[in-house]
Amino acid sequence: MSQLISIAIWIFIPAGLANMAPVIANKIPLLGVLNIPIDGGKTFRGRRIFGNNKTLRGFFAGFVFALFGILLQRWLWRNAGAPCFQCGQDIDYSAQLMTTNIFLVATLYSVGALGGDVIESFFKRQLGKKSGSAWFPFDQVDYILGGLLLTWPVVRYSGALALTIVAVFFVLHIISTIIGYGLGLKDAPI
Repeated sequence: MSQLISIAIWIFIPAGLANMAPVIANKIPLLGVLNIPIDGGKTFRGRRIFGNNKTLRGFFAGFVFALFGILLQRWLWRNAGAPCFQCGQDIDYSAQLMTTNIFLVATLYSVGALGGDVIESFFKRQLGKKSGSAWFPFDQVDYILGGLLLTWPVVRYSGALALTIVAVFFVLHIISTIIGYGLGLKDAPI
């Protein structure tokens, strides 16, 4: 089980980084030029489609963070030795990801993670929930499901690995949100 958790973290950390990137990018004044809502201020059924918090800045930062995560993984994979997570098994998830085009993988992770968040925001707006308000457990799984869906063609997760990723990153999301709240980066602790 611990090996499966290690694989889950190793494989999915770029999506986790992409998901937290918009919160950090929001604090970087230089990126203010990209603070453009992706819905262009448009509405659906009298409500904003995604809201002001879903911006080009967030998607740009998500891609950069995912790319950084992948570059770091590749450096570790080449210089610290390839993780032997799947020794003796048919599927080597590390080799699949480490040999695929980095820009493609970064795009899949970032668009998947942030796309899942955007879809969840659409439903929040349509239900009348305020931007930034908590919506447990959907706030915690939106990016995970989006990231899994878009990266599936490259990674081809087993069912057990996909479920482990959901469980591990659900817990990590809660922990990181509490830390972000404590640091003043988030408006709510969950």
